[in-house]
Amino acid sequence: MDIKFLKYALILIAVGVFLLLWGCPAKQQMVGDADAASKVYVAPGEYDEFYAFMSGGFSGQVTVHGLPSGRLFKTIPVFSQFPENAYGYSEESKPMLMTSYGFIPWDDAHHPELSQTKAVPDGRWLFINGNNTPRVARINLATFETEEIIEIPNSAGNHGSPFVTENTEYVVASTRFSVPVPQKDITISSYKGNFKGTLTFIKVNPADGQMKIAFQILVPGFDYDLAQGGRGASHGWAFFTSYNSEEANTLLEINASKNDKDFIAAVNWKMAEKYLLEGKGKDLEAVHFRNHWSDKSHQASSEKMTKVKVLYPEECPGLIYYLPTPKSPHGVDVDPSGEYIVAGGKLAAVIPVHSFSKMLQAIENKEFEGEIDGIPILNYDAINAGEVQNPGLGPLHTEFDGKGYGYTSAFISSEVVKWKIGTWEVVDRIQVYYSIGHLMIPGGDSGKPWGKYLVALNKITKDRYLPTGPELCQAAQLIDISGEKMKLLLDFPTLGEPHYAQGIPAEILMKNTVKIFPLEENQHPYAVKSEKETRIERKGQEVHIYMSTIRTHFSPDNIEGIKVGDKVYFHITNLEQDWDIPHGFAVTGAQNSELLIMPGQTKTMLWEPRRVGVFPFYCTDFCSALHQEMQGYVRVSPQTSSVELSYGTN
Repeated sequence: MDIKFLKYALILIAVGVFLLLWGCPAKQQMVGDADAASKVYVAPGEYDEFYAFMSGGFSGQVTVHGLPSGRLFKTIPVFSQFPENAYGYSEESKPMLMTSYGFIPWDDAHHPELSQTKAVPDGRWLFINGNNTPRVARINLATFETEEIIEIPNSAGNHGSPFVTENTEYVVASTRFSVPVPQKDITISSYKGNFKGTLTFIKVNPADGQMKIAFQILVPGFDYDLAQGGRGASHGWAFFTSYNSEEANTLLEINASKNDKDFIAAVNWKMAEKYLLEGKGKDLEAVHFRNHWSDKSHQASSEKMTKVKVLYPEECPGLIYYLPTPKSPHGVDVDPSGEYIVAGGKLAAVIPVHSFSKMLQAIENKEFEGEIDGIPILNYDAINAGEVQNPGLGPLHTEFDGKGYGYTSAFISSEVVKWKIGTWEVVDRIQVYYSIGHLMIPGGDSGKPWGKYLVALNKITKDRYLPTGPELCQAAQLIDISGEKMKLLLDFPTLGEPHYAQGIPAEILMKNTVKIFPLEENQHPYAVKSEKETRIERKGQEVHIYMSTIRTHFSPDNIEGIKVGDKVYFHITNLEQDWDIPHGFAVTGAQNSELLIMPGQTKTMLWEPRRVGVFPFYCTDFCSALHQEMQGYVRVSPQTSSVELSYGTN
């Protein structure tokens, strides 16, 4: 470890400790302009200009906010059970959380990513990663509901995902923690050379968004951190940061910070497609699940997959190259033109900017510094377009405004730095509060940024909000970037830990919003289309209740003949066909959540009565003036009882 790096690391640690313990002394100096309130004010009855989709981090969910107001509109359940609408609790939705490890009702969701067409966010889908149990989910932005989750095998710590290529041909993913591939029982101390990483390319069907793993690339056992698809000039490539090129397996804060440079992995996925057609992909046993939700049957299904195609770099020349990058790079970001590849070396004193055209020239000229496992290492000077000097302490992530500027978050010095593409000079900087990770400009990671606002996603709030015990809320800050100088407009709290976010003009999504599910299209096997079809059927110890709900009663609402030990399935269809008239359902003693049933939808609750008595059920979602009257009773008799099954309404 050189002296220069040691001094820099000590500065980072000292500043970080100061901010953690005392907050930022300039807090009161940065309260925004006097007219900041007017710039974020959305009058009653008016709409926000942008949707912002924020990762819920350890909540496993996605939250939807409006910009510029910062108002929270919705939590979209993805990887975690969500009692508000029975996601992961209802019988229909449980398959969404199936994995090769079994039913996993939680994950760590980091990076939302909008689908793109011609490098522009198109508003069809939102993808997000599950970091802990490696998964990628796809959210349908017509319904704002999770429609698909695919598990990623041969991976551990699915952090560098789910970033898209220019036309959403692929969602890419990388493994943060290298592991034995395939998994086996070996000593951890044998890490170097025996542990491997994978870069995964998930094919997306352009018609319906359904996902399938197209191939994986087996790579050396580094930690692969984040990714970005190429666009424009670099369409056909994808880029992945990596650190721990030392291949350390313990005390990484020291042992994985020794090399002056780590790498960006540049993958030519069009070349990969060529090698697959030539039969170079090898089948590897890899059990994983693909879970899919249908808005026609209102049910999820799970499909078990057993193999993936794997490409080996040493057998596929030209497939992948390493770009040396200082130091311990975190983010990798591509400018709107696709020419510049920007790395966030979190322990670097500069922001390195690589040139895609120089990279191609260096490949052609074979300007290599060596190779690792068949992957050529390009010469740093040959591919470097420039370095942003004095970028703040701990640069992490960069996005672009479409006007010739990049904006980089600096974690340790808690600031956003604005710099000019081409000259690489810093032209502005603004303090944020505190310890910013990602930042987001609507469209700022695409070919068409809507460069009006920047959202800083901060890790620590300290003194920014009313205290709430030992745990404080996570936070975001809205910054105006429409002018020459950045201006702080708004603080607003967020749910979970907002690692990353995506923004898109509201008008793109609003026109496609689904308001109801047409009853005539409901293909659920237990659906009813009218009260006349409601009934109860017993099949041994299983009882199936075909129930309807409409303002303001259930049918049936009096049920007898249920016995202790029965498995009672309430299949409830909401007969409403009016926007925003869901109905809820809860019954005493249920060991799961309520149901929340949208107009025209059918959902199922499993209820297993364990005691004799008469138990009420009721609507949990306020639906009309007679909402309180929307209730019923279930009589439960002993298991040996001769009480006949009966039911009725009125």
